Amino acid sequence: MIVDCHVNIYDDSQMLPLYAELARRARPGGFPLKSNCEDVFAAMQDVDKAIIFSLRYKDSIGIDGDDEVTARAVAKHPDKFIGFACVDPRMPDCMDLLVHAIEDLKLKGVKFGPIYNGVSLLDPRLEPVYAYLQKNNLPLTMHMGTTYGTNAPIHCGRPLDVDTIAHRYPDLKMIMAHMGHPWYEECIVVARKNPNVYCEVSALYYRPWQYYNILVCAQEYLITEWNKIFFGTDFPFTSVKDSIEGLRTINRQVEGTNLPRIAETTIERIIHSNPLEHWWHGGYPG
Repeated sequence: MIVDCHVNIYDDSQMLPLYAELARRARPGGFPLKSNCEDVFAAMQDVDKAIIFSLRYKDSIGIDGDDEVTARAVAKHPDKFIGFACVDPRMPDCMDLLVHAIEDLKLKGVKFGPIYNGVSLLDPRLEPVYAYLQKNNLPLTMHMGTTYGTNAPIHCGRPLDVDTIAHRYPDLKMIMAHMGHPWYEECIVVARKNPNVYCEVSALYYRPWQYYNILVCAQEYLITEWNKIFFGTDFPFTSVKDSIEGLRTINRQVEGTNLPRIAETTIERIIHSNPLEHWWHGGYPG
């Protein structure tokens, strides 16, 4: 089984001019911009399940999404998609929107980008969100790491704050996206020490040397043995095919050297990881 645990979805009308501008700067040649329901469905043909979420990041990267888009996509492709809500704690009706997304739209978790909303994980505005998620057995995926957005405070992307929240809410499943790059060592040690904290490898393959070092570090701290690392793409910024190929060919750059190798068991364990067995008490409730 292959589960893509990090897929962005938004209608074409929700892409603001800032998004296109930043996309050109983010990577040579840019990347595909569209990520509407049918684009996402077509891109996910090589995975069994895809966890999808919209983004409320209009002032940082120019995406003004909402949970209704996610819910409609899940309703159209229920065998493929699992929907997460998006939260922006700066919104006065944040909790009302979250309750609506979970209890009315039947979404199964939450995505939050502290660096994109400029709100630290330690901000008191997030306490009701954490309490609600823990009470209702809902996982929280967090963008951890840096970003290309100019209007995004980098300090909010450091993984160390996850450790504090994990102790306050020991039954809240927390997933650090992108292995916290470039602070991957922080991400790995936080995941190692907290039973309720996981991480995932989305949008890493196109920095192969960093990716290699991330996986070496993860092996040396043994979290690769404990089903702590999950597969994801970050579509539309990467694809399923390229993400899998980038992982399976990660050792090519150290051929002919004495540098450590990423074990084949590590590679295949990540590709075939199944968060549906780990992020919900008793398994995925869908």
